[in-house]
Amino acid sequence: MVDTTAGPIAPRRRTSFPFWAQVLAGLALGLILGGIARAFDLGWLTETLTQIGSIFVSLLRVTVVPLIFTAIVASIANLRQVRNAARLAGQTLLWFMITSLIAVVIGIVLGLVTNPGANSGLTPEGASYEGGSGSWLDFLSGLVPANIFGLTADTSVGDDGASTSLNFSVLQLVVIAAVIGIAALKVGEKAEPFLEFNRSALEIVQKVLWWIIRLAPLGTLGLIGKAVATYGWDLLGPLTVFTIDVYVGCAIVLFGVYAVLARVHGLSAGKFFSGAWPAIQLAFVSRSSVGTMPLTRQVTIRNLGVPESYASFAVPFGATTKMDGCAAIYPALAAITVAQIFGIPLGVKEYLLIAFVSVIGSAATAGLTGAIVMLTLTLSTLGLPLEGVGLLIAIDPILDMMRTATNVAGQALVPTLVAKREGILDEAAYNAPRVDLVNEPEPERAEQPVPA
Repeated sequence: MVDTTAGPIAPRRRTSFPFWAQVLAGLALGLILGGIARAFDLGWLTETLTQIGSIFVSLLRVTVVPLIFTAIVASIANLRQVRNAARLAGQTLLWFMITSLIAVVIGIVLGLVTNPGANSGLTPEGASYEGGSGSWLDFLSGLVPANIFGLTADTSVGDDGASTSLNFSVLQLVVIAAVIGIAALKVGEKAEPFLEFNRSALEIVQKVLWWIIRLAPLGTLGLIGKAVATYGWDLLGPLTVFTIDVYVGCAIVLFGVYAVLARVHGLSAGKFFSGAWPAIQLAFVSRSSVGTMPLTRQVTIRNLGVPESYASFAVPFGATTKMDGCAAIYPALAAITVAQIFGIPLGVKEYLLIAFVSVIGSAATAGLTGAIVMLTLTLSTLGLPLEGVGLLIAIDPILDMMRTATNVAGQALVPTLVAKREGILDEAAYNAPRVDLVNEPEPERAEQPVPA
C-alpha cells in the first residue's frame, strides 16, 4: 500500500530564500509593476500581468478535479475501520455554522455603527443589474450530479456567434467521489486494485500540484499587478466606508475570532496563523477558494496536524460551503448598504433573516459564483431591490481579496478545531517549528488513527 502521509515533496537542498519571502517579493514587484502600468497607461504591461495571473490560476484549477476525486476516495478507504465518520461530519458542519453566525453578527454590527449606505452619497438613479438571483433550489441542483464528471456547460451568444464554456461543480465532484469510495468499500476485496490505483494517482496529482505551487511567486506578481493596473483605487470613491467595513470585518474574524477560538481550544493562535499562512496568502492574491483548496488541504494536514483521512473530507467541503467572508460578512454589510441607499428601513426581522441566509444559505451557492450569488440571494430574501448589486459590483475585485483570505482561513481552522475536540489532532505537528512547505521537505509522521 502506498503511504500518502509523508506528502509528495522529495528531499532537496535547503534554500536560502524561503518560499514565503518569494511570494512577498512577487507581491511587492506586482504592486510596483501594476502601479507603473496604471500611471503610464501601459496596456501591454497590464495585459502581460493579466495573462501571467490567469495562467497561474488556471493551472491551480487543473489540479482541483483529480485531487478532490482521488483524495476523497482514498480517505474513505482509510476510514473503513472507523465508526465515527458521521460524528466528524456533523461536528464540521456545526462549527461551520457557529463561525458563520459569529461573522454575520460582526458584519451587522459594523453596518449599524458606520451606516455605509447613508454615508455613500449614492442614489438609486442609474442603478441596474441584469444578472439572475440566487435561489434556495440551487443547493439541490448543485448537489445532484448532472453527469459522472460533475461537468456543466454554459453557452452564451454574442456578436461573434455562440461560445460554450465548461465548468466542474466542486460540490458534485465531492458527491461523486464519496459515492464511488463508499461503493468500493462495499465491493470489498474486488475493489482493492481500483483503490490501489487511486492511491497511486493521488501521489502523482500531489507531485504535479507542488510543481504548480512553486510558481506562486510569479502568479502573485501577475494577479496583484493586474488588480492594481486595472482597478487601482478609483472605484472606491463613494463606497469607501463600505470597503473599509468589509476589510475591518474580515480582519476582526480572521485575526480576532479565529485566534480566540484557537486559544479556547488550547491551541496557539500564532501557530495556527504560521501554519495556515501559505494558503491564506495565496487566497488573497488568487481570489479563489477552490483554486487555493489544494494548498489549504496540504497546510491543514502538514502544518496543523489534522489527519489526512479527515482533512480530505473537510477541506473540499469547506471550499464549497464555508465562506465567512463571502457568505456572512459581505452580504450582511451589502444588504444594509443597499437598504440605506434605497431608503428602505430594516427591522429586527430583517436582521434575523440576514443571519439565517448567511448561516444556512451558503450551501445554496456551492459551486456557483460565491459572493454575487450570495448577495442576490440575501437581497431577494429581504425583498430589497436587486439593482443594488449593480452599485456594488464595480469594487467587487478589491473586496474579494480579503473575503477569500478569510474564507480559506476558516476552511483550515474548523477541521483543526474539530480534530482537537475529537482527540485526533497531531499536536506535535501543530506546535512544531515551521518549515518552508514548498522548498523544504517535512519529516515524515504517521497518520494518527481516528478512534473508533
